Amino acid sequence: MSEGNKAIVEQIVDELWNQGRIGVIDELYAPDYADRSASPPPGIPPDREGRKQFVQAFKAAFPDIVGATEDVIAEGDKVVLRWSAQGTHEGDFMGIPPTGREISLTGTTVYRIAGGKIAEEWTEADMLGLMTQLGVVPEPATA
Repeated sequence: MSEGNKAIVEQIVDELWNQGRIGVIDELYAPDYADRSASPPPGIPPDREGRKQFVQAFKAAFPDIVGATEDVIAEGDKVVLRWSAQGTHEGDFMGIPPTGREISLTGTTVYRIAGGKIAEEWTEADMLGLMTQLGVVPEPATA
């Protein structure tokens, strides 16, 4: 089961994030999917339709975004993905107009798989680092 669950998560990185196939959400996410992340995107519901909205908004802001799997670990019904992504800020992102800056983002997502579909996920991403790269948050002072 673990290898099949890993394949589902790796398909998300490749087809959803790298190829931009939004329809893969309907294929791989359960109808009652729930995003349980501690800091959900403002105004986006934590369900399957919200996942589509988030991915479309993120890809509009960073159209050349490319994700990579750094580590993937599976046990039972859970898959942990440590990921990275790089892209260029070419569209509005959470009210931040395009800067043209290249960004690098890292994070970890825990997925719960049920019946061959993603039922829940918990994501922690380095949003402070992203906001610093976009110039919204100043670089930390050095001693």
